[in-house]
Amino acid sequence: MARQLFGRIAPRYDLANRLLSGGLDILWRRSAAREVAPASGENVLDLCTGTGDLARALLHASGGTATVHGADFCLPMLHVSRAKHARAGEPAHLVAADGLALPYRDGIFDVTIASFGVRSFADLAAGVREMARVTRPGGRVAILEFSTPAPGLFRQLYLFYLERVLPLVGDLVSASPGTYAYLPGTVLEFPSQPELAKLMGECGLHDVRFRNLTLGVAALHVGLRS
Repeated sequence: MARQLFGRIAPRYDLANRLLSGGLDILWRRSAAREVAPASGENVLDLCTGTGDLARALLHASGGTATVHGADFCLPMLHVSRAKHARAGEPAHLVAADGLALPYRDGIFDVTIASFGVRSFADLAAGVREMARVTRPGGRVAILEFSTPAPGLFRQLYLFYLERVLPLVGDLVSASPGTYAYLPGTVLEFPSQPELAKLMGECGLHDVRFRNLTLGVAALHVGLRS
């Protein structure tokens, strides 16, 4: 079901992201790429790569010296990503893959990161364990996801936007009525920042830290593979 949903919105996914986030999604991905700091020669996996924006940010953060792989379960998204890489003259190492059963051997990546995709995992813990499995000991595992701001006026305004405005605008921009109705529930049901940090620690990571972005609308978690 989720695969079909993302396939329908793939052609206008980037436009919807820019409008719905006011362009902040670009800044969030760049911040995440700088945080994990891919170094020269490192092997990087962008899980849930979608249309490839984070993969490109990771490549740029390394000065073009890291090898960045992109994996996603949605073929239409990967088609958009491949075209985007081609237009920029960048290498594209893309595979269609289930985030709960990645086609990579243990410890192959120096950095494994997922942005705005793990909310769709049928089993979040299994997905985090899989991210840890394909990362070498001492390597970085990161999750960039939507979160919920702390209680207060900003949280109330954000929830109104999330539940009332975003689904309407998203459906209009994506030309796919009813598609964005799923989003508020996945955000509100997702673990809080401390809960996700705890889960990552239980899934084979240590020194897990998180940083709120835009007052907690999104959060970046980073841990080290044990």
